[in-house]
Amino acid sequence: MTRLLRLAACWLAMTALAVGIGGAPAQAQTTDAAYVMGYFKESLNGSGNVNAVHLAVSDDALEWTPLNDNNPVLTPTEGTKGIRDPFITRLNNGTWVVLATDIPVGGNFGRPNQNIHVWTSPDLVNWSADRLLNVNSTNTTSFSWAPGLHWDPSRNAYGVTFSTIPPGGSHPVISVSYTTDFVTATAPVVFFNPGSGVIDSHVITGVNGMNYMYYRNDATGGILGARSTSLEPGSFTPYSSAIGDNSCTEAPTLVKSLTANKWWLWADTYCPNARFDLWEGDLATATWTKAGRQSYSAPLNGKHNTIHTITAADRDRLLARYGSTSWNRLKSLNYPGHYVRHANLVGRIDEQPFEPYQDSQWRLRAGLADPNAVSFESVNYPGNFLRHQGFEVKLMQNDGTSGFAADATFTRVPGLADASWSSFRSVNYPTRYLRHFDFVLRIDEITTTADRADATFRAVH
Repeated sequence: MTRLLRLAACWLAMTALAVGIGGAPAQAQTTDAAYVMGYFKESLNGSGNVNAVHLAVSDDALEWTPLNDNNPVLTPTEGTKGIRDPFITRLNNGTWVVLATDIPVGGNFGRPNQNIHVWTSPDLVNWSADRLLNVNSTNTTSFSWAPGLHWDPSRNAYGVTFSTIPPGGSHPVISVSYTTDFVTATAPVVFFNPGSGVIDSHVITGVNGMNYMYYRNDATGGILGARSTSLEPGSFTPYSSAIGDNSCTEAPTLVKSLTANKWWLWADTYCPNARFDLWEGDLATATWTKAGRQSYSAPLNGKHNTIHTITAADRDRLLARYGSTSWNRLKSLNYPGHYVRHANLVGRIDEQPFEPYQDSQWRLRAGLADPNAVSFESVNYPGNFLRHQGFEVKLMQNDGTSGFAADATFTRVPGLADASWSSFRSVNYPTRYLRHFDFVLRIDEITTTADRADATFRAVH
C-alpha cells in the first residue's frame, strides 16, 4: 500500500504539471543560491556528439560541474529521438520545463518539423516522459529551431519563441506560439523579423518595466539585443551593437548574477565548434565586456547552453540524484583556453577544442607515493599516469615501482601566481614544480613571475 501511495502521489505531482500552470508568476525565488545549466554535446570531429539533455550545476554561474559524469540526464524517445538547443526554466507554480529542438545526431537541420520536445518536472530530478509539442502547426514546410519560453500575462499563457521560415518567407524569423499546458499550442505568429535571418531567441521579461530579447543575426554574424515595453509580436526593436568575435557566434543565454548588479551573456561558436564566450555587463544599456577565459569553465563539449537560477536544495538534490564528475581537466592560468593533455605520450597544454578530447581528461588519484598528494591518471589510457623523467613529463604505464610512484606524485599547493588556483610540486624533487614551457610540460625550479604563471593551473571539468 505504501508503494501504491507513493506512486499515486508521484502521478498527481506529474499530472499537475499539465494543468494549472498559468496564472500570475510566483514570487521571486529569494532563496536561489546556485545555477543549473542545460546543454547538448558536440566535438570537433563529431566523436563527442550527443543529442540529449545534459545538466551541470554551479554556485557562481562561471565554474560548472557536469552531472552524471557529463552523460545525458534526459534522453529523447519521441520524434527523431534526438535534441539540440535545450531550454530550461522554472514555471509560475515553481515546477520546471525543458524544451528542445527535435534533431538527431547527423540529422538534416533544414528538414521540415513542426514539433519540439517537452519534459516537465516538479523538482528537477523526477521528469515526465518525453513528448512532442506542435508549435508550428500552420507551417509544414520549415523547421522549428531553438525554443525559448516566457510568460505573457496579457494572454495568461506561455509564449514559446522559436526560429522558423514562415510560409512565403525567404529567411528565418523568430515566431511565437502560446501554450497553457505544454500539450497543445496556438498557431504561430511572427514575433520578430528585422528583415534578415535571425535565430536562437532568449526573452527576459519585466526588468524595470522593459522586456529584452537576445538573438543571433545572420546579417551581422553575431549576437544582438532588442527590447520592448510589451510582449506583443512585432513590438521588439534592436537596441545593441553586434556582440561576438567572429561570424560563427550564436545561441545567446542571459543570466542575472545572484550576488552583483550585473548580467552575464553566454554564447557559443561553431568555428571552432563547442566553445563558449562570455560577456558581463548591463542589460538595460547593452554595455558588455568580454570576460577572460580565466574566469569561467564550461562543461567539456558543451553546446548551446541554457542557464537558470536554483536553490541550494535544488543543487544538492541534483547532485544526490545524478552525481557529479569522476574526472577533471587542468586549465592553464596564463593560457586559459589551454588544458593539460597527453599527445603522443608527451604531457603538454593545447587550446581546446581538440581531438581526441579525452586526452585532456584526468582522474586525480591519491598520490601513488603519498596519499596526501595527487597523481594524474589518464581517462582514455587507464593505468597510465603523468610522471617526470629527466624532468620532462610523459604519460607512462604504472610499473608498480617506488621510483615510478615518486615520479608520478605531486603535492598540491596554492597557485604560485594565484592562490585561488593550484600548483603541483614534485614529491621527490621538492624544489621543482609542474609547469609548461613552449606548451610542453616539465618540472622546473620556479624563480620568475613568468615561471610562476606557467606553473599555475585550475582543476575544472
